[in-house]
Amino acid sequence: MNTVEDFLQAEKMAFNYGPTEIITNLVLAFVLGLVISYIYKKTHKGLSYSQSFLLTLVFVTVIVSMVMMVIGNSLARAFALAGALSIIRFRTVVKDTKDTAYVFLCLAGGMAAGTGSYFLGVAGVIFISIIAYVLNLTNYGSLYKSEFILRMRVQAGASEPEYSGILEKFAQSSDLLHVEPSGDGSSSKLTFDIVMKKGGDPAQLSHEISALSEVTEVLIIASKNDIDY
Repeated sequence: MNTVEDFLQAEKMAFNYGPTEIITNLVLAFVLGLVISYIYKKTHKGLSYSQSFLLTLVFVTVIVSMVMMVIGNSLARAFALAGALSIIRFRTVVKDTKDTAYVFLCLAGGMAAGTGSYFLGVAGVIFISIIAYVLNLTNYGSLYKSEFILRMRVQAGASEPEYSGILEKFAQSSDLLHVEPSGDGSSSKLTFDIVMKKGGDPAQLSHEISALSEVTEVLIIASKNDIDY
């Protein structure tokens, strides 16, 4: 029993953190990591979502908390850890620049938890999470709001496009974004931005347009406000 107490006392003297403080710091870092990863999952847009990156956010927060406790107030330990960590190479490319901000948030949360700045860590993560939610809900920075991208190939020579009536039936708005004629001039590939009417079925829209004789190819992509023009 004395051996265990001596070991814990030696740990506290070496790192300025007792067992209770260490466990508290690590648990808080873990909770902050979960909150940050949850906010990232809820506000993520696009096709670059990765469960591995989500787990990495949690790990980074806890690991940084541990690193800060190891460093403590020792400048020598800080330089030693910097030298040791410099040999690590990360080859994964961050596809979304917003992901980098979440990594920095995890670093800040882990540093706050590891140094015992509990209020700063909790308040900072909550405040930034609110900002992330507000920016996501308002779609701040988007150049073009869209629900679906409709691409279809239409044969040339049609006097009155039949697809126009179908678009008016299903779409609240339909804006022509791009026209790409074929090499021989026999057809054109059209790209529309579609905002569906309430209760509109994109599958039914695709079915009715594809049934037209003048249309040979139909493709509908759910953009969810992520495709900007």
